[in-house]
Amino acid sequence: MASAARTPPGTAHWEQVWIASPQRSRGMERIDFTSYDRIIVACSGGKDSVATLLHLLECGAPVERFELWHHDVDGQGASFMDWPSTTPYVRALADHFEIPCYLSWREGGLKGEILRNGVPTAAVLCETPAGLVRRGGAGPVGTRLRFPQVSASLTTRYCSATAKIDVADMALRAQDRFLGKRTLFVTGERAEESPNRARYAVFGPHRTDTRDSRRRCRHVDHYRPVHTWSEAEIWAILQRHRIIPPLPYQLGFGRLSCALCVFMSVDQAATLRHIMPERFDALAVLEQTFGCTMKRECGLHQFADRGRVYAAALERPDIVTRALEHQWHGSVVTSRWVLPAGAFGESAGPE
Repeated sequence: MASAARTPPGTAHWEQVWIASPQRSRGMERIDFTSYDRIIVACSGGKDSVATLLHLLECGAPVERFELWHHDVDGQGASFMDWPSTTPYVRALADHFEIPCYLSWREGGLKGEILRNGVPTAAVLCETPAGLVRRGGAGPVGTRLRFPQVSASLTTRYCSATAKIDVADMALRAQDRFLGKRTLFVTGERAEESPNRARYAVFGPHRTDTRDSRRRCRHVDHYRPVHTWSEAEIWAILQRHRIIPPLPYQLGFGRLSCALCVFMSVDQAATLRHIMPERFDALAVLEQTFGCTMKRECGLHQFADRGRVYAAALERPDIVTRALEHQWHGSVVTSRWVLPAGAFGESAGPE
């Protein structure tokens, strides 16, 4: 696939991308951003989703139609799997660009699904312009009582579906404001991340699209504008806009997934045990309770014993403190941009 065209801010409202479709041969097509009523940018807070937002702005997409959506993995509860600073960072990013930011989450967070025992998967709550909306929670009864397992399958690695993908789908379907409208749903997956993600389409109908429905017509396209980008291009656009890299990257992490991601490497495990020992111990206790480890080959403590704490995490206790706070201090822009310690490093994360 060819790289997306780069255009200076304000000079265009469309972008040329390669679009593969079973209805037509592969070719260069134009995305006219002005043809959409809303442009939803799913922002995890990681470098790729931030780069996605910046790229849309550089293409001259109409910012007044943007919404930033962030899925709170811990469900507005106490920190369990995620970085506490991620949600405040996304909020600060939205404030900087004056874009509405809406959170959505699974009731009880990912912890609630991991501990689910004889009850349905919890409902989804989503912030909307009209207030908080709640949907679901009345599905089939089931039991988890185990961690998501390392796998490319979203059934086995159910965390991504439960805490993010299904949450976004529910938020789109729950809001009648998208009916009879054209919506562009934009995400930041890159082919370079994994063979599985390399197979994702750059552009096509979203999972919630019902454009052919006579009863509830909802036109939703899914666009992955940085799919063909290299990591170097990702960092370059953050530098160009002087956006402060999220704090975990500054501690040596090469990817911003959940802090305690099931894909964590041995060095990441050692670092996480060092900076958040209580949370790390709590997961190790759950392994014993479940009789099933998070990492298939051994328990979490044994896994961490094989790694080394990132030097940046040892050298910058001030950033460790900030990464574990539920707030963001100051601007997301800096005049002294520095490539973070985690750049081009370990990118342990979903396949």
